[in-house]
Amino acid sequence: MSSVYRNILVAVDGSPDADAALAHAAALARDQHARLTLLTAVPPIPATALLATGAAPPRGEVVKHYSDMLRRATESLPPDVSVTTLLVEGPAAKALIERAKSGAYDLIVMGSHGHGRLHQSLLGCVSQKVLHASPIPVLLTRAPVEQPAPAPKPAMESSLDISPMTS
Repeated sequence: MSSVYRNILVAVDGSPDADAALAHAAALARDQHARLTLLTAVPPIPATALLATGAAPPRGEVVKHYSDMLRRATESLPPDVSVTTLLVEGPAAKALIERAKSGAYDLIVMGSHGHGRLHQSLLGCVSQKVLHASPIPVLLTRAPVEQPAPAPKPAMESSLDISPMTS
């Protein structure tokens, strides 16, 4: 049987959903004998961040943060999974869509939610943009939801009267 996916593009942003996407993509790559390309986008600094703090972190520190995130993601993969990394500047959705349109990839795997509500309100939902504009299939994943531990069951009281029988 031939592989359906040969080249899988994976969005990495350090969120729990993106971590779940990476794990799923790694399993898929092993199954399909596919190559992974991990993409991390260094976002532009929003004007609102400049207004709120009066200064932005040095660009070198921001790039190092995203580069380290990409390195950790790569190190988390099994050694038998072939991987390439891309660190790009600019909006993540645009970077993913451009690569999808290049014809080099068969599938995009990404988390359904990224950095959280504040990030989405500032930059828009990356997964939603990619899902609507991608010319190739997009697989969205979610991090597993931890279920609260069940409450301990109360000890059952015995209503049996165990008394010696007399005859």
